[in-house]
Amino acid sequence: MKPLQSLLLSALVLAASPIVLAQGKPLVYCADASPEGFDPGMWDSASTNIVSAQMFDGLLGFKRPTTELVPKLATSWEISPDAKSVTFKLREGVKFQSTPWFKPSRPLNAEDVVFTFSRFIDPNIPFNKAFAANFIYPQNLGLAKLIAGIDKIDDRTVRFRLHQPNVTFVSNFAFAWAGIQSAEYAAQLLKAGKASQINVQPVGTGPFMFKSYAKDDVLRMTANPDYWGGKQPTTHLVFSISREPNVRVQKVAAGECHVAAALRDVDVGSLAGNANVSIQKIQALNISYLSFNLKKPPTDKREVREALDIAIDRNAIFKALFPRGDAMQAVSAFPPAVPGYNKKLKNEFDPAKAKALLAKAGFPKGFEIDLWALPVQRPTNPNGQLMAQLIQQDWSKIGVKANIKTYEWGEYLKRANNGEHNVYMSGWSGETGDADDFLTPNLSCAANKSGIKFCNAEFEKLIDEARATPDQAKRLAMYEKAQEIFKRERPWITMAHSTVYIPIRKDVVGFKMAPNGSVDFEGVYRK
Repeated sequence: MKPLQSLLLSALVLAASPIVLAQGKPLVYCADASPEGFDPGMWDSASTNIVSAQMFDGLLGFKRPTTELVPKLATSWEISPDAKSVTFKLREGVKFQSTPWFKPSRPLNAEDVVFTFSRFIDPNIPFNKAFAANFIYPQNLGLAKLIAGIDKIDDRTVRFRLHQPNVTFVSNFAFAWAGIQSAEYAAQLLKAGKASQINVQPVGTGPFMFKSYAKDDVLRMTANPDYWGGKQPTTHLVFSISREPNVRVQKVAAGECHVAAALRDVDVGSLAGNANVSIQKIQALNISYLSFNLKKPPTDKREVREALDIAIDRNAIFKALFPRGDAMQAVSAFPPAVPGYNKKLKNEFDPAKAKALLAKAGFPKGFEIDLWALPVQRPTNPNGQLMAQLIQQDWSKIGVKANIKTYEWGEYLKRANNGEHNVYMSGWSGETGDADDFLTPNLSCAANKSGIKFCNAEFEKLIDEARATPDQAKRLAMYEKAQEIFKRERPWITMAHSTVYIPIRKDVVGFKMAPNGSVDFEGVYRK
């Protein structure tokens, strides 16, 4: 190379932007669990939603780190004055991902939106008959009961009509489960007799595309060259799946991972002194709880549920699980920061009263019960086994023998949904900051097709009326009353609301946490 050419090349390199210099640097995320699949609407676990959010876009999104709705595949939306319909204008020129298994012939249009949501509400569409998927979150929301129709006004306009007013409905279009699928890709799969491949070989419009996956090991994605939001500064996004939290901590410390799933309280200190790592934190909209099987004896009896709840020494559990003191004991079904929280409700710790309740329920000598320990670590439950052991000790003092069980994460969820448990550990993270985001997906009758979970007519009437009430003061009063019913019936043992800590290597640029602690790698890169 001639000297002048060499100098010019050096000058160009020095003048290059940080984003250009970052090209080719992979970004590795240490995930805490494997995704259940790659069809966004089929799943509602955090590990799956985080993956879906990288590969799929919804009509709307949330402006991080807030709960503000922003345009994504829709450029605008209009809610009718009676809150019974919402109309979306779609973005022009959005391309679905071109993969070895699908080459789109057209940009996104209204047919894709209609197909995506028709799957959730109509079991008789041809694709659903070929691939009878269980859409957990849409089912729990009661979408089939709520949506009266979906109209394609033209190629770029879609209207959703509702049977009754719903002031919270529009926020659903920003959730990970509402990622838009390609109707053209679905037709190709249906014609080939391979409809189920939609859950294995995903095609979305998001910033990253599926490349390969080895269960419980690694998921590889590449930047979508046709992404409507612009070229991604990170060309290779890797999810390194490490179930053990100490392994994730070690990998972040060593630079093998650049961002990791939320830390446990006990791990924050070990990374706090690392000069190459920063720790972001947020007081998240989350809750951990123990869910009772309301169909299976003895937890089908209200007195038994209350007794098991008030026999637990939450103070002792919090000292063991949350040594930093940043977690808050959960009293109701959602955190105090959410409007409508009932401040009058309290937790109790009263073993003597618990024994009396068991005797009233017909169990003066107690009983034997299964207690399922959470197999993954979550900010609101950093050690499911330890929590189970502490609860086991508390219950033994009122004559209840708890047998601790656990399973691999996917198996755990499957068995719990089938109602094999008496009591299992679970949790929830909200995204909208609205009480309905906690109550309807988890505690409505739509979420209880089998009778395992909570379904109470008085509670249902209140949350239905609240969704249809534009008057904020009236809505909040309804939520406060609904929480009193929740606390009386005890479908859950409420445990914790937590601060979420996410470790990030200091060469990572553009990362912002969400109010639910989830991660999004659009526009994120290593400098």
